[in-house]
Amino acid sequence: MTAIAAAHSAQPVPAEQAHSLFRWNAALAGLHGVQFMVMLVLSLAQDPMARWPIVSSYLTFDPATQTLVPAQRTLLELPIGPEVAVFFAMSALAHFAVAFPARGWYERRLARHQNPARWIEYAFSSSVMIVVIAMLTGIREVGTLIAIVGANVAMNLFGWSMEAANEGRARPQWLHYVFGCIAGIVPWLVITVALLTGLTAPGAAPIPGFVIAIYVSLFLSFNVFALNMVFQFRQIGRWRDYLYGERAYMLLSLFAKTLLAWQVWSGTLRP
Repeated sequence: MTAIAAAHSAQPVPAEQAHSLFRWNAALAGLHGVQFMVMLVLSLAQDPMARWPIVSSYLTFDPATQTLVPAQRTLLELPIGPEVAVFFAMSALAHFAVAFPARGWYERRLARHQNPARWIEYAFSSSVMIVVIAMLTGIREVGTLIAIVGANVAMNLFGWSMEAANEGRARPQWLHYVFGCIAGIVPWLVITVALLTGLTAPGAAPIPGFVIAIYVSLFLSFNVFALNMVFQFRQIGRWRDYLYGERAYMLLSLFAKTLLAWQVWSGTLRP
């Protein structure tokens, strides 16, 4: 069956399932929205507000050694609490959109076993999340952070292309998934190097236990998303129903964001 044929022959989402998904999306919009407001209010109540410097690296001439040496300048100071709150806001807006103004489009795409809205939202929200994790391990250089975001966005866009390219296929084509995994592991390699450097470099400040806990728990959480996609495309057990996998994505997203946000709060933002 071709992709075009599949698009025309896709069965609409059953009314009962559609209403259930509406309730799920409306509820999750509320849950993410409430956490956004709570995190924002708690963060703005801090005096002074906790901030992370974002720096840019360059070379300067050292007249004493007659050589070029690395130097840095601070570009801005990023408030930690609002940065954490913003990924809740992104998820709340996405769930609200597919529950209300874009509901018809969302259900038509689900009938074709696709959800572009998911991948677009993840491209934004998980990029903020990975930047938070990177900065916790000491990565503050703007160029490195941009590269981390670029790789993370690519991973999510490969998730979108995996669904689009496999529409109507009896057997999935896994190349998009493999490329997505390659892109997705890059930020974690960079973060791992920073973490190991902080743990082993002479004179380095001790890395707090909550940072290591965040690294381990969020690395595992991110990989469960990848497993969910494998289960969907291999149609393992209850994942034979694409909408079961859709709900799994919703719960995973809520869990990962909640886990990161309140671990950051307990470690760096709590008075």
